Amino acid sequence: MPLSLRHLILALMLALVSATLPAAEKHYTVSAPDGVQIAVQESGNPAGPPIIFIHGLLGSHLNWTQQQQAPQLQRYRLITFDLRGHGLSGNPQQEAAYRDGKRWADDLAAVINNAQARRPLLVGWSLGGAVITNYLAAYGDSNISGAVYVDGVVELTPDLIPAHPQVYSAMTTERLGTHLDGERAFLRLCFYQQPDRVTFERLLANAALAAWPMQRAVPTMTIPLEQGLKNVRAPLLFIYGRHDALVNPQASLARARSVNPRIESQIYDDSGHAPFIEEAPRFNRQLAAFAARYAAPQRAQ
Repeated sequence: MPLSLRHLILALMLALVSATLPAAEKHYTVSAPDGVQIAVQESGNPAGPPIIFIHGLLGSHLNWTQQQQAPQLQRYRLITFDLRGHGLSGNPQQEAAYRDGKRWADDLAAVINNAQARRPLLVGWSLGGAVITNYLAAYGDSNISGAVYVDGVVELTPDLIPAHPQVYSAMTTERLGTHLDGERAFLRLCFYQQPDRVTFERLLANAALAAWPMQRAVPTMTIPLEQGLKNVRAPLLFIYGRHDALVNPQASLARARSVNPRIESQIYDDSGHAPFIEEAPRFNRQLAAFAARYAAPQRAQ
């Protein structure tokens, strides 16, 4: 075989192998308007349509590991970040830094702007759903391609949030042992199908990183539902686990649809509060299908 042809074949093989390898993860921080540093992570295809994942209370970007590793999502630019008071992000010690929902919306806007993510698809779990609603209220939906609420908190009202007074009281106590026991109990309530030991221990470590002032303040966080959802024209998908012990699925869907009847929905029969972990293959397929319909290509405007 001529040398030039061998070089050409080798170059084509290297190009093919490179195209199949996952892109290296990217980590950086962005500054919120009030100065809080927000830790951001990226994986997947850096040139693909962007999907931004927003975790829930006591979590971090590690909650989305099964989505970051899903083969059907690798064509997308997968962006995660740690909410204020969580993970590797800044932990303000004043409860006021967490009560105003717009601060959380501003964090998300800072991630979108600094990542230069053109019309991302937003995916928010639990508290992450409240962050999306606050973002929509403050910034509208013109800069996103759609939103997926995963057992999303619609409003912090007794008819939508089942009472677990002993758990929530333990989580906010000053006694360290009781506090950690409360967080463990909270995490157990997240699942109908309990995760494996390694996954649960990682989630528990996530919870231990969460700022105490944030945990005390979040129950009074503002969520302007009417302002956030009423005029949204971007596609909205609400996914709930039928056995959710932390959010009332049917009541939450009914309340959200009373504001925006265009909302699509799915109920996962074998999940609790975390269907993206409990039924990850189904969730990943559905997210990939939703993204294929609506996610915007990453190109200059």
